[in-house]
Amino acid sequence: MTTLMLGMQNSLLVLESSNNSWKNKEYLKGTHPQSISFDPQNPDIAYCGTFGDSVWKTVNGGQTWSNVGKDAISSPYVMSVAVSSLNRANGFGRVYAGTEPSAFYISNNGGDSWERMNTLNELPSSKSWSFPPRPWTHHVRWIEPDASKPEYVFVAIEAGALVQSHDGGKTWIDRDEKQGPYDTHTLATHFKAPKRLYSAAGDGYFESFEYGESWTRPMEGLRHDYLFDSGDPNVVIISASNGPSTSYSSQNAETFVYRKDAECKEWKVVTDGLPGSEGSTIMCFAANQRAPGEFYAANNHGLFESNDSGKSWKRLDTPWPKEYLQQTPWALAINGS
Repeated sequence: MTTLMLGMQNSLLVLESSNNSWKNKEYLKGTHPQSISFDPQNPDIAYCGTFGDSVWKTVNGGQTWSNVGKDAISSPYVMSVAVSSLNRANGFGRVYAGTEPSAFYISNNGGDSWERMNTLNELPSSKSWSFPPRPWTHHVRWIEPDASKPEYVFVAIEAGALVQSHDGGKTWIDRDEKQGPYDTHTLATHFKAPKRLYSAAGDGYFESFEYGESWTRPMEGLRHDYLFDSGDPNVVIISASNGPSTSYSSQNAETFVYRKDAECKEWKVVTDGLPGSEGSTIMCFAANQRAPGEFYAANNHGLFESNDSGKSWKRLDTPWPKEYLQQTPWALAINGS
């Protein structure tokens, strides 16, 4: 059985596949989900970071939830959560959480306790971090535990830095001042592509083949530079627009889906099975690591599935209330991904 979790603007949807159909239920109403992560070794366990209500955890695939961050994490505004596939203790994958204002936390016991790694805020670049819509603050937008090396973890600050740690967050390597992304929205690593980083950012698409020591910016065919992506060693799918004003509001939205692979390194617009660009908010993606070529995507028009590595899509037959048409999904996760 496949379980999808989708963070809408004001609730969390849990969808389960059953006999070629999907059943869904709404949870965590009023919590403003921002990020969702399954434990890769235990797909019944998942974590959800929320804007205003800290971190929630389920141990039964989303049927019930408990708040594991309240009073343990300094800010209730948890923008990112991630679970390592390589670091485990006490039967749990190591959990990372990032907040607004920017702070980085680790739990080695499934969220029962948290440790703040203060060295992140001691980086020289921290003095310039600032989130444009709220310039007095900034946040940890994305956390990516490396898929190949234990203790390697990458953190994207919105806005101002993509930094990395090689010792689980004890010490940090600051951003590259001369190259690389400045405003990373999503970052991906893959166990079949060691040392490779994929960054979709407000300043374009970037790739590194040596853990960020150098970067390339393959933009041929890509006519928009405000990006979100789903990384894969051979296939990259991104959602793109001209900026935040055309990404998040359904009234003004105009977004596009692009794809490239090893055979065609130029970006191509994908339209087969997807809603039109006008009125479509930015997509969020999830790749099913257990089923090569299987991708899922979500925006204000619904949930979509691809079984041919993103070349074509079909809308999932699942209820989609009218109010969702005005919302932008913030996070999408699949069990086992």
